Amino acid sequence: MTIKEAIIKVLEEQKRALTYLEVLEKIDDNKYIDWTNAKTPSDTVGAQLGHFIRQNDSRVKRVKGKKGFEYYSSKYENEINLIEIIEKEDSSKKTILKSYQERHLHKLLSSYLKSQNTYSKTIFHEKSANSKDDYQKWIHPDMIGINFLNLKNKSSNALMKVINKADAFDLISYEIKREIKSDYELKKCFFQAVSNSSWSNYGYLVAFEISKNLMDEMERLNQSFGIGIIELKSNPYESNILFISKYRELDFKTIDKLCEINPDFEKFINQTETMLIAPEKYIKATRKEFDELCDSYFNTDSEIEKYCRDNNIPWEDEEKTA
Repeated sequence: MTIKEAIIKVLEEQKRALTYLEVLEKIDDNKYIDWTNAKTPSDTVGAQLGHFIRQNDSRVKRVKGKKGFEYYSSKYENEINLIEIIEKEDSSKKTILKSYQERHLHKLLSSYLKSQNTYSKTIFHEKSANSKDDYQKWIHPDMIGINFLNLKNKSSNALMKVINKADAFDLISYEIKREIKSDYELKKCFFQAVSNSSWSNYGYLVAFEISKNLMDEMERLNQSFGIGIIELKSNPYESNILFISKYRELDFKTIDKLCEINPDFEKFINQTETMLIAPEKYIKATRKEFDELCDSYFNTDSEIEKYCRDNNIPWEDEEKTA
């Protein structure tokens, strides 16, 4: 049985709307497909369902429900309560948009940064000295990142580190927000990012939901102050750098202050220094230790979707992700 045949058979047997993961579950339960050599069966099923829709295949239709896109056999369209599925989606949408936490976005950002060869680490403000002081939020970045410049030749790489270690890496600051919908919110968030990134080579304001009406003002602020802006997506690999940050020299006095008040920041800086001075034979072990210190990230698209569902992060396009 082909994957197409298995999907159609499941939808006809169930006579109800199913998500692509539920279709996969029924295929497995009935042993319609042998997935022995398949790396990501869920992605395969999701992609095939998407293909049915894009090709306007009359046998399969879909509807947007609370759990995402749900697929059904057109043979039983009149027997399926599609209105109930749609109403559940509409009634839950506002709740979902308001229920996820800002810190839930950190793993999405760390996954995007990892795909760009950037190591990242969340800085937990609550660990800082005087953490209850409201002014502290204008000192700490939400996350910090680092790019290591690794030359291909071992000798030139070693020489660069000896002559000027500062050329061997870039430190980046990230201020993360759930949404920026108004000019007031943009100004407040942007200048918080300016304040919290004063120590770094690059500074970014990151938001999950950004109003397109603010693009002109974002461009003006970027040109004036150099802070970049990233639009984060539920599929982090589809995130967009709307405006690129401008390079600055490191401010070691502020770095020293952050090391003094926050153990997470200090540990990250210590590990960075260890990476830079590590002899060649210890590079792999040191890099592994550094990676373990940094934030975790996703390995598969299925992990991303499950994480977003579990944390009520709006899932934009199941079909595209699959």
